[in-house]
Amino acid sequence: METLSSTDTIVQALTHAIVEHRLQPGSKLVEQALADHFGVSRTLVRQALFQLSQKRLVTLAPARGAFVASPSADEARQVFAVRRMLELELTRAFVRAATPADIDALRAHVAAEQAAVAGGDVAGRTELLGDFHVRMAELLGNPVLAEVLRDLLARCAIATLMYQSSHAAHDSAAEHAALVDCFAQGNVTQAVKLMREHLDHVEAGLKLDQPAPTHDIKTALASAS
Repeated sequence: METLSSTDTIVQALTHAIVEHRLQPGSKLVEQALADHFGVSRTLVRQALFQLSQKRLVTLAPARGAFVASPSADEARQVFAVRRMLELELTRAFVRAATPADIDALRAHVAAEQAAVAGGDVAGRTELLGDFHVRMAELLGNPVLAEVLRDLLARCAIATLMYQSSHAAHDSAAEHAALVDCFAQGNVTQAVKLMREHLDHVEAGLKLDQPAPTHDIKTALASAS
């Protein structure tokens, strides 16, 4: 029986595929193919795609269909600006409220990140590195903030696919480990400083001044001629 949970399942599956870099920006999302894959009606698929469009993860184009979003460089900068606003305050609140159990939970998360990095698990590494920030909000007991961060991080994943420099080589897992050490010391000022630097490093790894890739054949060939 088709229920609202079927729509949620589609939303979650497509979101994970975007976050884990398994769906490229600009990829066409064919309703019938998705309906066949999930064993549901096209109506439910359409509902899921609409929800994703509300989160700016999918673009709905009249007469053309649905596509994975292709954010502009300006939009990518705006997403990082919002992350700084939210996550610096999250850091302050977390350090003030964190219990030893919270610190242990974050250490376990960082250990999983490092294992994924060492094992070459790109999809797992990508998801875990983003979830570190969501986990902080969850441990703080703020599911609303966790949901907002999850959506922002999905949008960051798209920007990363489009604009990441091949020369970017900072180790987010190592920075997360340093953050947890700082959290454990209860140093709010230093923790906020490290979080700001961490977010700066992530954004610096993106070449936001380069042209975004295109899936339009005429545009792609015209730029090469």
